[in-house]
Amino acid sequence: MQRPPINMPVMSKRSKRTIIALGSLAVLVVIWFNFVGVYVDYLWFKEVGFTQVFTTQVVSRVALFLIAGIVAGAAVFGSLFIAYKSRPVFVPTDEADPLGPYRTIISTRPKLITIGVSVLVGFICGISAQAQWTVVQLWLNSQPFGQVDAEFGNDVGFYIFTLPMIETVLGWLFVLVAMSFIAVLAVQYLYGGVRTAGPGRKITASASMQLSLLVGAFVLIKAVQYWYDRYSLLFSNRSDVFTGASYTDVNAVLPAKLILLIIAAICAVGFFVGAFLRSVKLPAIALSLLILSGVLIGGAWPLILQSVRVNPNAITLESQFISRNIDATRSAYGIGDDKVEYVPYETSVVANPAVLTNKAADLPNARLLDPNVLSPTFVQLQQLRNFYNFSKLLSVDRYTVDGKSQDYVVAVRELDVSRLDEGQSNWINEHLVYTHGNGFVAAPASDVEAVSAKGNGYPKFQVSDVENQGAIKVDQPRVYYGQLGADYAIVGASAPSADTPVRGREYDTQTDTYTYTGSGGVGLGSLFQRLVFATQYRDTNFLLSSEINDNSKILYQRDPVARVKEAAPFLTTDTKPYPAVIDGRIKWIVDGYTTAANFPYAQNITLSDATQNSQQARGALGQTDQQVSYMRNSVKATVDAYDGTVTLYGVDDTDPILKAWEGVFPGLITPSSAISDDLRAHFRYPQDLFEVQRSLIAKYQVTNPTDFYQTSNFWQVPNDPTADTGVVSPQPPYYLQVKLPGTDREQFELTSALTGFKRDFMGAYISASSDPATYGKITVLKFPTTIQTPGPAQVQQAFRNTDEITRTISQLALSSDVVYGNLLTLPTEQGLLYVEPIYVKGTNSERAFPQLNMVLVWFGSRVGYGATLKAALEKAASSAPVAVPDTVDPGTPGTIDPNATGSAGAGMGTSTSTAVPTPTQPLSADAAQALVQVDGALKALESAKTTGSFAEIGAAQDRLNDAVQNYLEVAGPSVGSAPNSAPATSSGG
Repeated sequence: MQRPPINMPVMSKRSKRTIIALGSLAVLVVIWFNFVGVYVDYLWFKEVGFTQVFTTQVVSRVALFLIAGIVAGAAVFGSLFIAYKSRPVFVPTDEADPLGPYRTIISTRPKLITIGVSVLVGFICGISAQAQWTVVQLWLNSQPFGQVDAEFGNDVGFYIFTLPMIETVLGWLFVLVAMSFIAVLAVQYLYGGVRTAGPGRKITASASMQLSLLVGAFVLIKAVQYWYDRYSLLFSNRSDVFTGASYTDVNAVLPAKLILLIIAAICAVGFFVGAFLRSVKLPAIALSLLILSGVLIGGAWPLILQSVRVNPNAITLESQFISRNIDATRSAYGIGDDKVEYVPYETSVVANPAVLTNKAADLPNARLLDPNVLSPTFVQLQQLRNFYNFSKLLSVDRYTVDGKSQDYVVAVRELDVSRLDEGQSNWINEHLVYTHGNGFVAAPASDVEAVSAKGNGYPKFQVSDVENQGAIKVDQPRVYYGQLGADYAIVGASAPSADTPVRGREYDTQTDTYTYTGSGGVGLGSLFQRLVFATQYRDTNFLLSSEINDNSKILYQRDPVARVKEAAPFLTTDTKPYPAVIDGRIKWIVDGYTTAANFPYAQNITLSDATQNSQQARGALGQTDQQVSYMRNSVKATVDAYDGTVTLYGVDDTDPILKAWEGVFPGLITPSSAISDDLRAHFRYPQDLFEVQRSLIAKYQVTNPTDFYQTSNFWQVPNDPTADTGVVSPQPPYYLQVKLPGTDREQFELTSALTGFKRDFMGAYISASSDPATYGKITVLKFPTTIQTPGPAQVQQAFRNTDEITRTISQLALSSDVVYGNLLTLPTEQGLLYVEPIYVKGTNSERAFPQLNMVLVWFGSRVGYGATLKAALEKAASSAPVAVPDTVDPGTPGTIDPNATGSAGAGMGTSTSTAVPTPTQPLSADAAQALVQVDGALKALESAKTTGSFAEIGAAQDRLNDAVQNYLEVAGPSVGSAPNSAPATSSGG
């Protein structure tokens, strides 16, 4: 029997009471703060009418917490109890036994310690398990996909809903067995059942039996896991070319899993038999066999097969599996032939821009206002007060005004408390006075003010706010829910009385205040509610301020995307919410995606990588790092900007994942039949989904496995040639009102250019319709491979190589900052048109803002510029064709260097060129003489550049243009038309 430790400190009763009191207080504080967090969430869900979302989550989490906690606690308790009961009666000790004091403590209170350890383990396991509530709920409400995988013939729903649940259960069984093993080992070691030193047997029979049984159970679970590991091969990333089971996976790893399953089952039997025979030799042999077979069969053999057999013959052996990947990827991301139409696009590269200016109907509706650039312009011209602001990136939508439907750049004038100055910044102003924004601001995207009292090149604003009612009518222009507001606002005025009529305190206009009358918000009338929110926001003003009364309400969680995420936690939200006027009210529209990572054979992507573009350098939010292999835009959510009402509309009735979540939250999703015509007219095809799809279409439009493996005929998303200096990132897609070739009217489309793989020439033009009649239809215009049509980077280079443009921009840069707008690609019946707006802004003020200065165009190998699109096209029609480079350095942004002097050094050191097409047959005498004149004009231009005189350079350039035009007229059909086949006469350094 061990003696109690000597000289251990004895605690007084007073000290014990103090520690108990402080501990109880700490526990109460922790409980209170956790209660406040849960209660505030409950109040929010109650406010928006989604209480079932809250209760379902809580019930699911609590149920899993209890189940996992009880099972884990019981397993550990049973292990501790059995190990303690079977401990050795006599423990060999010596004077220096380090375990003696611990044995004494445990022996004096074995029940308390056993129960305490079990409860602690159960609590930790319960906390961990409750986070898996989504896996459990999806399994309980699983839906069939109606399509099977190509290897095992299971419905896809098995991989999406059932397999994750099985893997979760197996994982928890491993944890339970491992914790039980540790518990038994710890007790037996403490009491001498397992020893590392001393004479005689190092482990007792009872300890050997218990540990062997637990290891046998662990190995048996591993055998079951081997069976289900086979299905995980369908998500393999062994191949660098595609996702899914490869030749090696199917012919080496899959058989290996079955062999290892049999070996693991035999080993488990060995452990069980060894436990009852009280022998450690058989379990040791079984464990050695399992480890050795795992290394040889599960590891070495697949590597050998991959290196010796597959790598030298991959183009043949992987063909079948690439086909599976192509079919699955097209289905998983909605880019199959049932969703995407591929149309050949025949374009004339020598069409004259005059064909677009002859008839007004042929002139494209090109967007001249860049929503990524003009936020400062909206701020300075429509801010009204210092505490209002607009989003960094504006939105594009379409409206019908005076019977004309066109694109508008739209924004909401929001409250931004960060703009309050020092005299305005205090708790009352930030949360009780300045509570809401004011108005909806729109401007036609393809039109600007002409020279007038209002200015030149500024947007033609349509404003609907408290004091104005524009053409886009808004009945309630006050904005309490938006992207820029404070974390919370307190609204509501005192009740009226005989002496004091009701009077608001919220700022509304310079002369009026306002009292919120919407349904949003949570009441602050009781002291308890005020205490709750004082705790939540760590602010005693909730308790001390006399401005808060019985009618006060707090509006919180005011960001529209955050509200949708909270209301529908199963959705991945789009990063580009946008405001729209729906039935006279401002509503935020947020796209919601259902995603999965277990779609067999579908290509696995990272959302943040697939949606990266140059907008993020200008302040756009990026997507999460979530890995997905399935994606659907199944939900369109709206958030009312005045009362915060959240409505979730189901727009994909065929999505099994959405159906499963509707089973979890019945009635949460409003059916698509309830969508009003006005709301549907403002649905846009979501940008994040489009970016994912275009990156996949660039590869998966290739259906031949051999071509796919060789990356033959792949496309790619071009880098943004107008990005700021030093920024190299993909060009974002653009919302445009565009009339695609072969269609009879303009439609609101989300569009993007695609170039050839590792090339700059156009490969395709992809667009997704947002019109209600054709919503979601994806059209891919495939450019002919026999004609090399310049891509965005090459056209931007052509702008840089045009002396007149470079000279004009250089002159602008002397007094202003030059801002480059988006380079738009517009396919027309007559040919491909590029349009780029150029803005200028002041250099000496932080409040400087861009205004449209000119428009650049490229059409039919000709470049022009002017104050309007028509003027630019007319200028291009009178100019000579220009050459474009075969390639453009991808590491060099394509903006025109505003610091270049004339054309010398223009385009960041790129030479300027004027195209002289190569004759396809011997020249006539007149044509030969004209070519001599071209050569002379070119030499004169080179000489003029050495003088640095703008006048001489301009005159020489005009002479060269005239000479080239004369040559083209004289040479006639003898001149080839391929824009890149002709040598360019260089006139730069």
